[in-house]
Order: sequence, then structure tokens, then C-alpha cells
Amino acid sequence: MKPKKAGLRYNFNESLELLSKSPLGELMKLALEMRLKLHPHNLVTFVCDTNPNYTNVCSTKCTFCAFHRDEDDKGAFTLSPEKLANQVRAAEKKGATTVLLQGGHNSDIKLKNWIEYIQTIRSLCPDIHIHPFSPSEVIDMAEKESTSTKTILKTLIKEGIKTMPGGGAEILTDRVRSKLSKDKCTSQEWLDLMEEAHNLGIKTTATMMYGHIEKDEDIIEHLIKLRDLQEKTGGFTSFIPWSFKPGKSPLTDQCSEVAHPVKYLRIIATARLVLHNFSNIQSSWFSENERAGTLALLGGANDLGGILLEENVLAETGYKKSITIKRLITMIKNAGFKAARRDSNYEIIEKFK
Repeated sequence: MKPKKAGLRYNFNESLELLSKSPLGELMKLALEMRLKLHPHNLVTFVCDTNPNYTNVCSTKCTFCAFHRDEDDKGAFTLSPEKLANQVRAAEKKGATTVLLQGGHNSDIKLKNWIEYIQTIRSLCPDIHIHPFSPSEVIDMAEKESTSTKTILKTLIKEGIKTMPGGGAEILTDRVRSKLSKDKCTSQEWLDLMEEAHNLGIKTTATMMYGHIEKDEDIIEHLIKLRDLQEKTGGFTSFIPWSFKPGKSPLTDQCSEVAHPVKYLRIIATARLVLHNFSNIQSSWFSENERAGTLALLGGANDLGGILLEENVLAETGYKKSITIKRLITMIKNAGFKAARRDSNYEIIEKFK
């Protein structure tokens, strides 16, 4: 299959053929060609961020999650605004420019608490970019506050929030979501919240977690739903896939093996071709491994994630990794690119020789 010009659409069957049947080398070559059309420069970007969690108490009990706790469980926590802000400050001193702030569906946390977290972080770390609250958290908060999601989003905007993470997407088909996260928002609710956020001027990422009970058809449906929404709003800054990590979650019994890195490369390349209206496709040394993350740069990705100074969710499965900026830059150079540090809006902060 020949690559299409930037701006032209692969239909469902063509997209499925890319993911399921195209020889890997050919698929990656097509995706790299598309990447170079969209990004003719030779830069690969990364961000320095931290992902602290303000709580691990969550009522949804998603089957893939080893992080959540009930309120009375050993190890359950809800951080005070001061403690959370101090964690962010410690990460900022190590170079973090962004804090991705997520927790869970905790019935004791109200909108006023969210505002306290934001204000306390901003007071202690005025220069750090706060990138908080996934769509499912916003939907849950609106229900708790007996108000609309638009009201919640407008409140966040008043607090200076300009971007949101695209977490909680998992796979955007309800066949899969009903088994992974039946008490979380539906696929359409996730998409509707993102459309609402985009229309209010909030930029967001889009994510996908694969490697569990989904089929290739589900992955393609997920990508096409994202592409269709992007055509309406233009509000997605990037697409970020990662594989399910078996560990201590209930889902481990159904899929005990980690998804093969080749699958990751196929997904990155297919996403680059199908998501023609997404500027950025993010690869990851963290969620996969350094080799797969680097190879994905030759298969359509133009971003290599970032330096995670704190991460707790995957750590609960026993999956822990770290990297230095020097090592990340070396990986990018070894793939034949130049490295550049960015912010959450994909604006370049610093280029490296």
C-alpha cells in the first residue's frame, strides 16, 4: 500500500490492513515518509515532567489497575495540597517543567480540593505547567458536584489550566471498556468531554492502552474516532499509545504476557498514517523499552516522551524505569535525529547539538 498525501484519509479496512498485514519494514517506511512530510526538520522532542498522584483511592476499580485502593485499605492515601506541592517542587528542582496531575475517582475529593491543589502548586512553583485531570475524572467530578462538565472545565480554565492529559481512554470501544472499566465513562462520554474541552480552548493529548483483550479492529476504531474528533476540533496535540503491563491487577489472569515490541512498532506506524491530522505521535522509552522506543522514531514518531521524575501507577505493577537526559539525547542521536526539549504545548524550549 502506498502512503497517502498528508491530509488524505485511510478508511477502516485500509487502516486494518496496515496494522495487521503490512510487512513491518514497509509499514515503518511509509510512516517515516509521512512523518517527514509533517515534520521536515530533523528534531525529536521530549519533555521533563513529573506524574505525582494526589490520591490512590478510587471507586471504579478498573481491572487493569494495580494502583487503586479502597478508602480503608492499607496503603490508601490522599495527599494534602501542601504535600503534593512539595513533591512537585522537588521535581522542579531536578528539571521538571510540567506536572501531570491525576488521581482517582475519590468520593471525598471535591472541586474545592482540586482548586486547592492547583493554587498551592502554583504558589510554590509559579513557573511549572500544570497539566491536570483526565476526562473520566472531570466527568466524575461533575456528577459529584451535581453540575455540568462544562462548568468544571470553565472553573479549571479560571485557575489557569490550558491543557489536559488524555488518560482514561484505554480502548474507545464499549465492547472492551465494559470489561476493563465498566464503572468509568463510556467511549462516547470520553470523546464528548474532549470535544467540550477543545471547544473551550483546552488542548489535550489522546492515549491508548493496548495489549490486553482488544482486537486489531478495536485499535483501528479507536484511531478513527480520534481522527474524526480532531477533524472537528483540532484540539489534540499528540497521540500516545502504551501497552498493558501485567502485574498485580485482576486483568493479569487474562493476559499474563507483555505485548511484543513489534506490536508497538506496528501501532506507532499505523497511527502516524491514520492520524494524518495529528501533529505529534509520541514514542516511549518508559512504557515499552529503550530499543522499541528508539526504533519507533524510524517508524513515524517524532517525540520520545520525557524524563519522568515521579510515576506511581505502573510502579505498582512492579514496572519501574528511569533515564537521564544525557541518555535520552544519546538515544535520539543514535536514531539519526537531533534532540530538543519541549513544553506541554510542543513548543521548543532548548535544542541540543
